[in-house]
Amino acid sequence: MTDTPLLHVDMDAFYASVALRERPDLVDQPVVVGGSGRGVVLAANYVARRYGVRSALPMARVRHLCPHVVVLAPDYATFTSVSASVMETFREVTPLVEALSLDEAFLDVRGSARRLGTPRQIAERLRSVIHDEQGITCSVGIAASVSVAKVASRRAKPDGIVVVPPAEVTSFLHPLDVGDLYGVGEKTQALLHRFGLLTVGDVAHTPLASLQCAVGVHLGRQLHHLAWGTDRGELTVRSGPYEPQRSMGADETFARDTDDRDVVVRELLRLSARVAGRMRSAEVAGRTVTLKVRFSDFTTITRSRTLAEATDVTVEIHRAVTRLYDALGLQRARLRLVGVRVEGLVPRATVHHQLALGEPDRGWAEADRAVDRATRRFGAAAVRPASLVRRD
Repeated sequence: MTDTPLLHVDMDAFYASVALRERPDLVDQPVVVGGSGRGVVLAANYVARRYGVRSALPMARVRHLCPHVVVLAPDYATFTSVSASVMETFREVTPLVEALSLDEAFLDVRGSARRLGTPRQIAERLRSVIHDEQGITCSVGIAASVSVAKVASRRAKPDGIVVVPPAEVTSFLHPLDVGDLYGVGEKTQALLHRFGLLTVGDVAHTPLASLQCAVGVHLGRQLHHLAWGTDRGELTVRSGPYEPQRSMGADETFARDTDDRDVVVRELLRLSARVAGRMRSAEVAGRTVTLKVRFSDFTTITRSRTLAEATDVTVEIHRAVTRLYDALGLQRARLRLVGVRVEGLVPRATVHHQLALGEPDRGWAEADRAVDRATRRFGAAAVRPASLVRRD
C-alpha cells in the first residue's frame, strides 16, 4: 500500500482560466474576473498576479496596480458546468473524493494503485485529462495527510506536482511560515507571530502545553498536529455524485451609492437570476433566501426569509428578497452594495411542488428552464427580463 495515498487537486486560477478559454488572445495579458466599476476581483490570472492583483481586491485598487488590466464578467453557469465535469473525472479514478469547492478536492487513491499506478502517475493522468477535456491546468499535492497534501499543492502552483513522502514531512514543513499551514488565516498567523512563532518549525518545537496556553486548547492541539503533519489521513465522503454546496449567492457594488428603490429592485432581480441559474446548473434548490445590504458608510446587514418549500425559481427568489428589502424601510438610506444568497441547498430531485387548486401545471419554473436552454445555445444575453434590457 502506498505511503502517500492522498491527492489534493487544485485548479490553477480556475475562474480566470475558464473565462480565458474563449479569449485565447488575452492569455498573455493581465486578466481578472469580477464585477466592473466598484466591484471586487473574483479571480486573477497569473500575469495579473505579478502586479500584486489578487482575489477580493477592489477593482479601483486593481486599476491602480495594473492600469491595462482586462476585466471579464463571471459566467457562473459555465464555472459550475466545468466543475461538475472535473469532479466526475475525479470519481472515475476513485469514489473517495472530498470536494472543498468548485475548483479543488482531496482524493484517496490507495484503492486505485493496482489499476492506475502510483499516486504520481494518477496525478499526471488527472492533469492530462483535465487539460485535454476542459482546457485548464491544475496542480497536485501528494502526501499521507490532508494538510500536507494541501500545502504541497500550493507549492506546486502553477501546473505542477509536489510529492511529500512521510520521511520528508518535517524537512518540507518546518522551514515554512506558519501562515502556510492549511487552515491558518491572517489572524492566527499574526497571533503566532506576536508570540515569536514565525515558522512551522517554531510551532512544532513549542511544548504542546505552552502552545495551548498561548492560543487555546483546541487551536493549540490543531496547530501541533498540522506542524508535524499528523492530522487526519482519511477523507470525509458524502453520498451522492457531487459534494453539494450549502449555499449559493452573488452580490454587486453599485457604480454610485443609491437610494432609488427601482435601481435596487432591478439589481436584486439580476442577482436572483444569476443565483437561480447557478442552482439549476448544479441541480439544487434551497428554502432560505438572504438579502445583504451594505450602506455608504460600509455598515452591512443581512435579513433572511425561509420559504414554505425549496426553490430554484428566479421569480420566487426575487420576490422574497424584495419583500425583505421593503421591510427594512430604507427610503432615504444610500446603498453601496446589495447581495442575494440562497441557503440550505438540497438536491432538486428531492423537491416536489404541490400544485394549489386551479394552479397551472406549467409556470415560472418551466420558463426559467426554457431561458437556460436559450442562453446555453445563444449566450447569456439572449433572453433577459425586460427590466434588465438596457436601452440605447
